[in-house]
Amino acid sequence: MSRLNFTLEKTAPGSRARAARFTTLHGEVLTPIFMPVGTQATVKSQTAETLLAAGSNVLLANTYHLLLRPGPEVFKKFGGIHRFMNWNRPVLTDSGGFQIFSLPSERRMNEEGAKFKSYVDGTTLLLSPEVSIETQKAIGSDIMMVLDQCIPSTAPYDQAEAAMQLTHRWAVRSLNARGDSPQSMFGIVQGACHPELRKQSAAFLRELPFDGLAIGGLAVGETHAERYEFTGLVTEHLPENLPRYLMGVGTPIDILEAVHRGVDMFDCIIPSQLAQRGTVFTSHGRLHMQRSVYKLQDGPLDANCDCHCCKHYERGYLHHLAKTSEYLGWHLLGIHNISFYHRLMREIRAHILAGTFAEYYEKKRLELVRVDEDSPPVPPKQTRIKPSKKLGDYEIVTNPAGTSSIKQISSGEVMHSVSGPSEESQKLYVDQSCLAVRLLKRSDDDNEELVIWDVGLGAASNAMAALQCFERELAERGPAVLRPLRIVSFECDLHPLALATKDAGAFPHLRHRAPYEILKNHRWSHASGLLNWDLNVGDFLQFLESSAVPDLIYFDPFSSKTDTGLWTPEVFTRIFNHCAPKSAELYTYAAGTGVRAAMLNAGFSVAEGMGTGPKATTTLAFTRLEAAQHHALKPVLLGEPWLARWRRSDSQYPKSLPGDARPAFAARIESHPQFKV
Repeated sequence: MSRLNFTLEKTAPGSRARAARFTTLHGEVLTPIFMPVGTQATVKSQTAETLLAAGSNVLLANTYHLLLRPGPEVFKKFGGIHRFMNWNRPVLTDSGGFQIFSLPSERRMNEEGAKFKSYVDGTTLLLSPEVSIETQKAIGSDIMMVLDQCIPSTAPYDQAEAAMQLTHRWAVRSLNARGDSPQSMFGIVQGACHPELRKQSAAFLRELPFDGLAIGGLAVGETHAERYEFTGLVTEHLPENLPRYLMGVGTPIDILEAVHRGVDMFDCIIPSQLAQRGTVFTSHGRLHMQRSVYKLQDGPLDANCDCHCCKHYERGYLHHLAKTSEYLGWHLLGIHNISFYHRLMREIRAHILAGTFAEYYEKKRLELVRVDEDSPPVPPKQTRIKPSKKLGDYEIVTNPAGTSSIKQISSGEVMHSVSGPSEESQKLYVDQSCLAVRLLKRSDDDNEELVIWDVGLGAASNAMAALQCFERELAERGPAVLRPLRIVSFECDLHPLALATKDAGAFPHLRHRAPYEILKNHRWSHASGLLNWDLNVGDFLQFLESSAVPDLIYFDPFSSKTDTGLWTPEVFTRIFNHCAPKSAELYTYAAGTGVRAAMLNAGFSVAEGMGTGPKATTTLAFTRLEAAQHHALKPVLLGEPWLARWRRSDSQYPKSLPGDARPAFAARIESHPQFKV
């Protein structure tokens, strides 16, 4: 029986984001929640009063530091940390495992615990599970953490497995040391960046009587994409009825991504640490207040913030304090950053409860990585042009909508040139193909794999849109109702994806481990085992007949002007013949008369697709006419008006088509069954 009386209020549609509440010895906690770090019984530069005013409800303190100074006897004298620091709300204490990890040359680890020298007086101490828990009991925290062995997230398998097993044995000892204390206790999932170890650790710990479970060993060496993947992997294997805590993470964007993957609780020193350096988070983007551009600016840091700093102090004064390293600047900027974090958590919770988190997430994940929009780092008066980022024949460009895309330098063609890669991929390919519905099993015993061909990988926007659709459905519906999915990508030049991954901040869809694995290994599998993504590098036509017959084709190579060889009647005939055993569907941005004529000649039934970006219309093609007629979006099949335009068109026949072959080409189109409907 949990000591926290945890209640899960709602899980957001299309996400694993959760809103919950639980009750500690010092009050109720609403999640998702951010906990400011008060390592030594104080959040640096803040008072209990300023923390309360900023919206803080739970603080984190550290057992390792408080063991050394002031020591357990002081907390026993004062009756615990709450009276000691004048804080009457919940406190969570870390066990000291991370601090031991941070002292590799000054400690020795064994089964008993960690021996280390005190930085206070040089004495040798033992931090064992029993010592850690007895210290936390003396501190009187509401939530205690087990002692764990933290190692780099990039550690090899054998080292990670040994540390995980030791963490498990220490977890059992920590529980035994708690005894009948009313304080709650969380276990810590370890396993570095090894999926099987993370699953084993979660499976072991969820069988023990913990009041919550934490994800440890992240933000210690892995990439952002790996962090997001392993966060999602672990939460998939944690019980629904306990709070989930991602330790030591992180930035606002890290928190948003982790909430999306099912995490409830966070802590990090970043709000206070960056405030000391003069950096703040605002609705205008991240500001570095030591920059001279703020010297003469009046007005608040953030017009959308009502914190004490924004209500009472001007930017010019805050710049002065940051520039002179005045303690007051650290204090005021810290108030603002902590307030920003708490406001973000309140917004997230409100959208989860309202059922609008998925839309909020897509919008916010772009906003949280911005820099100051009003005073950009490169002043407008500066005439030196910053060179664009290039790789091979490609460069990163900015769209009219302010999003980034990849441009081929030689042809001038831009991938997703107007509305941005993610938006266009979602609308044109995922939504139009009704992928979310197609992922659902048609019967309880339906395990037939759904196959998507991603022709023209580019910067992986289409493949990632499909992958993210799968992850949303998995989060909302669970694995039992989903069909296996296979994405097969085709690309002859990996420079666009390699270039985009070097600037993932400009391409939000790449904040995932999958595209990096695709670049490296040409293969990636989802932790659920229900999604596999393969990449064929080379000419699409070399792989066409040897690839699994697709259900859906996202046909997105460069245009016929640039990539002429992929838009011919012969290619579409080969695709049609290969797909004929199935009812397959092809989706493409192209809507030219010549392209549609080539598809009709091949045997496809062709319909008008929705407009996107600069395109007033796109194209849907079906191997079977009845599939077009019964499509959920009711696309309009090309009819007599299109046929009349085709007869008058300069693109009536492919330029390469010999004159004596034209009558047969025309006859196949004129006699196509869809024009007889």
